[in-house]
Amino acid sequence: MARPDDSSAAAQTRTGTPEPETAHLDAGLGNVLFDVWLVSRAATALIDDAVRASGIDADEFAIYSVLASTQGMTPTELAHWMAAPATTVSSYVKRFERRGHVRKVPNPEDGRSYRVQLTAAGRRVHQAAGELFTPTLFEVTRRLGPGASDTHRRLRTLHQILASNNDDEQPPGQ
Repeated sequence: MARPDDSSAAAQTRTGTPEPETAHLDAGLGNVLFDVWLVSRAATALIDDAVRASGIDADEFAIYSVLASTQGMTPTELAHWMAAPATTVSSYVKRFERRGHVRKVPNPEDGRSYRVQLTAAGRRVHQAAGELFTPTLFEVTRRLGPGASDTHRRLRTLHQILASNNDDEQPPGQ
């Protein structure tokens, strides 16, 4: 997309609307964050399609997956994992509770807090979604070919970099 301060004719189409600037991408400079955003959008759409019949969406499947792999998480831990504000986590937890898919249990490490755990019903939905998701995951991995594990490793590294950058930007005491 044309930068707001770019008034060059090259940034305009014949109709006067901004034309996407892609020359820098073609020159090999790239914009890794924009590329990650595009991949994220495409992955979310693909996973949404794959798990739709289970009654949950891609974001919910991700949250159920992390909850299924733990003995529960505090809302703060979940917010950190999701890189989301506490209000977003609260909305998800309330929705999942209404469905009967999660329960709040006392946090043994902090009596003022609670942990969110999947219920048996939540685990069944997660399992159904996982069965729907698996063929999609296998196909994407197959299409990546021999570089799949390297791609995965690089994405994990990028996630760590982005997460640590977010941690660095938190106000003191948070």
